[in-house]
Amino acid sequence: MHQIPRHIRPQLVASLKEARVACLLGARQSGKSTLVRAVAANEHPARYLTLDDAETLQFAREDPVGFVSGADPLVIDEIQREPELLLAIKRVVDIDETRGRFLITGSANIVTHPRVADALPGRVDYMTLWPFSQAELAERRSTFLEVAFAGTAPRAENPPVGRSGYVERVVAGGFPEAVQAGPNRRHRFFSGYVDSILSREIDELGSVRDVESTTRLLHLVAARSGALTNLSSLGRELGVNHKTVANRLHSLEQLFTIIRLPAWHTNLGHRVVRSAKLHLADTGMLCSLIGADAGRLERDGEIAGSVFETFAVGEVVRQASVGKFSTQLHLNHYRDQRGNEVDLVLEQFSGEVVGIEIKASATPSFSDTAGLRLLRERLGDRFRQGILLHLGPDTIPLGDRIAAVPLAALWQDRHSPDKS
Repeated sequence: MHQIPRHIRPQLVASLKEARVACLLGARQSGKSTLVRAVAANEHPARYLTLDDAETLQFAREDPVGFVSGADPLVIDEIQREPELLLAIKRVVDIDETRGRFLITGSANIVTHPRVADALPGRVDYMTLWPFSQAELAERRSTFLEVAFAGTAPRAENPPVGRSGYVERVVAGGFPEAVQAGPNRRHRFFSGYVDSILSREIDELGSVRDVESTTRLLHLVAARSGALTNLSSLGRELGVNHKTVANRLHSLEQLFTIIRLPAWHTNLGHRVVRSAKLHLADTGMLCSLIGADAGRLERDGEIAGSVFETFAVGEVVRQASVGKFSTQLHLNHYRDQRGNEVDLVLEQFSGEVVGIEIKASATPSFSDTAGLRLLRERLGDRFRQGILLHLGPDTIPLGDRIAAVPLAALWQDRHSPDKS
């Protein structure tokens, strides 16, 4: 079967040549196992073990030092199931500084695990694999971020027009299993997926005991995807306090189920709203949780606005996790108390900023760029490009360094090569 190339693969292979331990994190069934097994069979020959196997997991728990001992490079899949292995790996790599000694994966963000945080400082290179991006599915290399930070408006080749041109991509999302499925099979997949990660993965994190309440919280976040976080409001609906909500949201974020966009602020002269925005990490899961199919997205503008914003945010997050941007880019949102807002504010370590506003409409208007114009005026040369993503066919200049850009430019930018 043809395997769709993953954009992070060259970065992962390079990491194995430079670091003693390479760690690939990401949601379950996002393709981690397929990728690391392919790398272990080709670019970086290694022995593969998965802690999803009961006997293997038992051996790892009974003798972690013996489990990681040996001369050959080792791939350990789903290491969050036995975090103590990281301490054993630390002992090995402190003695043996061979590059690429271990390739590990985790379906939870083990960096924040209390027993892991200090286990391998300076010894491990962390990377995140999200479900497929649209550029990966099209087997293209997107240059959207590079073009935007170069101060140029991206352009798309023969983009779809209107919601109808995009809804099938949006409801499918990027999980490999869901992309290949029809609507009914896809909904069953996501129902089982949510039950699985909330019953097993959250229990392994050890920070949440009430799985039923956490499931309800995930549904509430889905219904508000792209909205400002209001811990008190969520707590009232769940019958818990805001600290409990914050704890459970953190667990969902650790499992790569939700994306948290912190509020971005600089001295712009206006008081800013400091609440974070929450998005579901995959629109296939989002549509399943809120019960929205392709037809509903076409008809219902209110739901479409939220879902399309989440779709665009997810695509940018996926691109920003690969290559140079994975180490030098902050993703935030902006909103002030006068109503000015920008859905995505991307800031490089150099201080350069790209702003992105998202509209589920084929008719962009100048008034939609108010937040982008505010950033441009206040940031001066630091502001590289403002982009109003829309569902129309053309890239349209809307002023100095601001343009309306077809949503498909995220993966069909004219500068992009045809194949990965």
